Amino acid sequence: MQPIIEVKGVSKRYRIGEKQRYYSFRDTLVDLATAPFKQKNKIRDNAFWALKDISFSVMPGEVIGIIGRNGAGKSTLLKILSRITPPTKGEITLRGRVASLLEVGTGFHPELTGRENIYLNGAILGMKRAEINDKFDEIVAFAEISRFLDTPVKFYSSGMYMRLAFAIAAHLDPEILLVDEVLAVGDAQFQKKCLGKMEEVAKEGKTVLFVSHNLIAIESLCSSTLIVNKGKIILNGETKKIIGKYLDIIKNNTKQILKNRTDRIGKGNIRIYKIEFRGENQLKTLTRGKDIYVLIQIESFYKVNIKARLALTIGTPDKMGILSADSELIGKSYDIPPASKSLLTCKLSSPPLNIGNYYINVAIFNKGEPEDWITSAANFTLEPSKYYDHISLNNFPVLSKFEWNVAQIK
Repeated sequence: MQPIIEVKGVSKRYRIGEKQRYYSFRDTLVDLATAPFKQKNKIRDNAFWALKDISFSVMPGEVIGIIGRNGAGKSTLLKILSRITPPTKGEITLRGRVASLLEVGTGFHPELTGRENIYLNGAILGMKRAEINDKFDEIVAFAEISRFLDTPVKFYSSGMYMRLAFAIAAHLDPEILLVDEVLAVGDAQFQKKCLGKMEEVAKEGKTVLFVSHNLIAIESLCSSTLIVNKGKIILNGETKKIIGKYLDIIKNNTKQILKNRTDRIGKGNIRIYKIEFRGENQLKTLTRGKDIYVLIQIESFYKVNIKARLALTIGTPDKMGILSADSELIGKSYDIPPASKSLLTCKLSSPPLNIGNYYINVAIFNKGEPEDWITSAANFTLEPSKYYDHISLNNFPVLSKFEWNVAQIK
């Protein structure tokens, strides 16, 4: 049996500060005609290799996880497999119809209605109208958008976009389904629904490539997993073993000096360069059931005051998110002084966390765009203590005060 996906020596080069050009058929003809008269340019110093000599193959029916730090090249790999952008070097062979879910709204025409976009995406996949008709009701029911089916999708919320995009990709019978870290857009119920559908698709013998930071989802869904780091596949194998090795890599990352971390996303006009933790009475020891203060030192290179959204999430070592302190949740933004260093303090009031080790992700947003976003930016350990005066031993990660009552039913 031949692999359904073959990737041989694929590399992708971008030039820093240069916009990616997407070629039309006319552009390609012009370039071919003028190529003999052009001098070959040397690769300039601002070249950035998002992928470097990637090779792997996937057999029909396999479900492959792809994990790695921010900026590792995971999304670039899926964009190349989806034919959204061409590789700089290397070859890709796909032996099947591909449906991809990479970014919210990818492949949608904003002026067309939800109904029209279903037929448009089906046509792009090479399906006949009768085939789309057979799946139409299932798509609408899964996406839960029946009331807005004849509304232009430009008026959809990001959640509606996401539900419809996933429903189309999963129901229109692709042989290969490529899913990027898009499930984070939906709520917990929708994520569960999508993961269930992906498992169903996999059981039908379809091939799935799944990029995610959710290691629990990766472990439950994927038989094999790749770790991508700095544009290269550094590990490939059985999912449980690979995740264990990946967690060791994350642990080592938090030991790096924060300002030297390169696995960060954002424009970089505001930079996070130091994180510290303080407990009760500003002690460095953090204990269960007590307030936690996260001290984040930043530097702004803007010449004007910026209104910023500040976000912090806490997760377990297996990267399961369990707590969010995002200023957007309380409808607030904060002034960041220009051309200066500032200290951000996030007080977590007696978070209901058990003893153990936790990781935090930190991000600063300006007008909806990340300035600096670092996953597993730092870690802390909660030490034992009485919790609410009556919980002393509990193996669950999240704690809650509780009491029981018994009443006789008459």
